[in-house]
Amino acid sequence: MTLPIDPSQIHPDDIGEAQTTLEMSHEGAIEHVREVFTDAGFGIPVEFSPSEMLNEKIDADRDPYYVLGACNPEVAERALDATDNKLGALMPCNVVVWQEAPNRQRVYHVSIMRIARLVGMAPDDEAMAGIVAETGALVDEAFENL
Repeated sequence: MTLPIDPSQIHPDDIGEAQTTLEMSHEGAIEHVREVFTDAGFGIPVEFSPSEMLNEKIDADRDPYYVLGACNPEVAERALDATDNKLGALMPCNVVVWQEAPNRQRVYHVSIMRIARLVGMAPDDEAMAGIVAETGALVDEAFENL
């Protein structure tokens, strides 16, 4: 299979990559990220710890790693309509928190809206551009407040 795009040519801005480091405990970082994203207009309908599951199931010995599935319902509704429901396969918008070292946590996010446009799941039109801009502003606000 040949990829439709060259991953080495993708700039972090193309996928809405955002990241920062928090100097706090893993549990504290999760709570802080949850609060900040909620204040920015997201709900967090899904949360899980891949590291706990992998450590339990296959003795992976992974450092703490946590996923918060963020969603703004109004934007999600518009995005589903704009993509003939295809964007649901990428929902929710995940924000990941992983421990780099004790009391040092990486917070990472990529835009499912931008990725959907990049791979052809979403149209490259004004409606989708508005959705991308709106979600980008919400995520920017959240990361500014982290």
